[in-house]
Amino acid sequence: MAHAAQGRRTVRALVTGAAGFIGGHVVSVLAAQGATVRAFDRHPPPAALDSSEVEFVRGDVLDADSVRRAVEGCDAVFHLAAVYSYARADASLMQAVNVRGTQTVLDAALRGQRRRVVHTSSCATCGPVRGRHATERDFPPGAELVVPYKRTKLEGERLALRAAREGGDVVIVNPTVPVGPGDLRPTPTGKMVADVAAGRARGYLARSALNVVAVEDVARGHSLAFELGLSGERYLLGGEDMTMHEIFAAVARAAGRPAPRIPVPWRAAYATALVLSTAIRVAGREPELLVLDEVRAGRLPHLFDDSKARLQLGYESRPAREALAQAARTYLVQPEGPPRDLAASSNASRA
Repeated sequence: MAHAAQGRRTVRALVTGAAGFIGGHVVSVLAAQGATVRAFDRHPPPAALDSSEVEFVRGDVLDADSVRRAVEGCDAVFHLAAVYSYARADASLMQAVNVRGTQTVLDAALRGQRRRVVHTSSCATCGPVRGRHATERDFPPGAELVVPYKRTKLEGERLALRAAREGGDVVIVNPTVPVGPGDLRPTPTGKMVADVAAGRARGYLARSALNVVAVEDVARGHSLAFELGLSGERYLLGGEDMTMHEIFAAVARAAGRPAPRIPVPWRAAYATALVLSTAIRVAGREPELLVLDEVRAGRLPHLFDDSKARLQLGYESRPAREALAQAARTYLVQPEGPPRDLAASSNASRA
């Protein structure tokens, strides 16, 4: 792995959120490419167990001193630590980690020696856009920013873009919907796959769609962004657009189950989610299915055009159905589904 500015010298990379879903895969890709990796998280990443090129450093992005110490001696910073959740109880945690934690990492990374920062954002900051595929030039509908995850990821991304405008070497990547092995806490996406694989999902959101991508491809996209990306630019890292019916059918097929067959109109799903959310929160709990903000975010098909990354970075992705089948098989050994961790993230764990 060699950024143009680094020549043939071995890169020493800090990865925040290294124990998270994407973060763990980024650690593996960087180590396999010859980088020396410092994995920063509150929990040891799986990759640290089998690679002499990975140094685990326990820390939290909300602790400025631990972040500054972790950055020392590193040429590159891959910032993946975040909280990915649609639970309203996590709103303050998302604000702290996704926004304040991002500022803490940027402050440390861009102080002193010049380092390249790859900031992991989300496709949620680019769309969806009604009637067409969203690109890096787009932003989510204003009405959807009531969803804390979307709002805080957009705020964190804006901090990264501002740092680039002010002279920092910062590249932004925007993964779409990663699936694959290692999402065991799980993220909301992983929980969706686990629910279908276990037969808990009876229907699907009609007219809804997602852009699904293998997590391994997203991890390789991070490396390409470091090597070839332009500072201040956003790069969607996507796969294939699939309807919810197609996604659920692919997962069910891999799990040996019949696919959910009931198309649920968005208005009906939203009304039901609103009632359930109100009733359950009175008891101090969060709904497990039909989560209000998750349903709210599914009103428009999430279709994305990632041609910029393919043309400028040489980014590639394998068939989404293969990735979904692999993800489904991951959950077959856990018939009750993986344990839920509200601090898990599609970008990383909280670190």
